[in-house]
Amino acid sequence: MVPGDDEAETQGHALTSNVPPSPPHPITSSPCHRILLADDHGLFLEGLQNLLQAGGYQVVGTARDGLEALQLARKLHPDVILMDVRMPDCDGLTATRLIQAEMPEIKIVMLTTSTEDQDLFEAIKSGASGYLLKNLEPNQLFDYLRGLSRGEAPLSRELSARLLREFSSQARTLDEQAVAGLPGAPPGPALSPRQREILALVAAGRSYKEVAATLNLSEHTVKYHVGEILGRLHLKNRSEVVAYALRRGLAREG
Repeated sequence: MVPGDDEAETQGHALTSNVPPSPPHPITSSPCHRILLADDHGLFLEGLQNLLQAGGYQVVGTARDGLEALQLARKLHPDVILMDVRMPDCDGLTATRLIQAEMPEIKIVMLTTSTEDQDLFEAIKSGASGYLLKNLEPNQLFDYLRGLSRGEAPLSRELSARLLREFSSQARTLDEQAVAGLPGAPPGPALSPRQREILALVAAGRSYKEVAATLNLSEHTVKYHVGEILGRLHLKNRSEVVAYALRRGLAREG
């Protein structure tokens, strides 16, 4: 975010105005409740901190740029970092790469005004667990954070659709290269057509219940396939699935 940006002020308003003293669904039992905030806009930062604390989260620190976020992450070991994309000195994408390389257990969610595809894709490739826009409502933010604690990727429907299109585009490119005998990305582990469908939807942030409804499967079957996918790809969680699928172009629209 650029300091003094009027657009950023407007888009950030939903999260900072009329902060409820007690949201409808407190989150005090969440395993991901220690949060570090990184944003160069002081007014937004203060409002977000007040909102999260009212929701039962512990804000362990605030940073005004990416380097400060890295230093505080080393010192405070938060469960989650809510990270702006555009900050002075060191931007959020660079900070995400540095933090994930050193402390991969920390979940980083980009919280930004940027709707640029390049920022979205680069954030996921850098290891971000999710990507949210600042114009979302407070209760939506709480819902996404609860989902994050369950291993879901915080992504809006619109952004999920963009990721699916990117997955499909990369997959088609790799297929064309293979047919033409051209060098491309190294082949990934073999996945069944059904597993590729599930991979696409899970990587796009859909819940197991939503994946099951989309593919007309039981939720138990979806969870079984996800376990198989994680095992075959040697991944630990859904956040790694998103990054892997985007890098390798393994996912297709179901």
